[in-house]
Amino acid sequence: MDGSAYQPGAAKASLCGPARRGELWPDRHSGVAFGVMLQLCNAGDTQGHQSGAMPQPRETMDLETRLLIVDDDPDIRELSAAFLSHHGYIVDVAEDGAAMRAALARHSYALVVLDVMMPGEDGLSILRSLEPATAPAVIILSVIGEEVDRIVGLEMGADDYIAKPANPRELLARIRSVLRRHEERPARRTGAVVPLRPQQHFAGWRLDPQARLLTDPDDVVINLSDGEFRLLMTLVDHPRRVLTRDFLLDHSRGVQAEHFDRAIDVQVSRLRRKLARPDGRGGDELIRTVRNEGYMFAADVETR
Repeated sequence: MDGSAYQPGAAKASLCGPARRGELWPDRHSGVAFGVMLQLCNAGDTQGHQSGAMPQPRETMDLETRLLIVDDDPDIRELSAAFLSHHGYIVDVAEDGAAMRAALARHSYALVVLDVMMPGEDGLSILRSLEPATAPAVIILSVIGEEVDRIVGLEMGADDYIAKPANPRELLARIRSVLRRHEERPARRTGAVVPLRPQQHFAGWRLDPQARLLTDPDDVVINLSDGEFRLLMTLVDHPRRVLTRDFLLDHSRGVQAEHFDRAIDVQVSRLRRKLARPDGRGGDELIRTVRNEGYMFAADVETR
């Protein structure tokens, strides 16, 4: 089944039948009671249908959008796929990074739901290996609910983060939200020509938006994560202006992104370190903290 189109009927009958409805499944990664099976099975019961019979959902069916569920737990894979298939998506499943890459080579996906806690290659390592320019949207799913883990995943380019145990309705809503955001960026999905943006020069640094490269005054390329690059672009586009944390979050991650101040503070701190010179100067001077307000990019920016 891994990497191939999900067939919902049989699995729905076997996994959500009367013998299992009402059970709480232990999540083997965390040891906590995991109620996703109960929620997924009940969420599909809209009008008292027979076990194994897939009712027509009330929402408009989306029979073209293809999703990929990557999780080492077969029950979670099949139940998530059953629920999303019930809501009209074409859903494939993969058990690990290798199966995911094989699926990506065969099909074009609009979105991947990627579990973080998998044996072998974990979800964050898989996420890091994806090419930002061509990768589908990614929602990471994990029992880890710590704020720092959400920040790391988002900085690596994930579009959203859901902590287990996740309500399937929330998963569906977040998938729809991420897909709507990506519909606003058709160039990434269709390969359309993107208008060229000129290079930005500041304090001896050179930022190339087209090549997504940052070069220091010694002509050394500085590696930036996708989140760091978007944040720097936002700052450079608005030099010598006080920018609130909400403004930075909206413009670097989108208005639908989850807002929490520490996310932008951590990312600014990491970007400052990338902008620091060997003598330690530079980062704090370029990105200044404005108390009780936000941040300001303090350098003059020349576009050419």
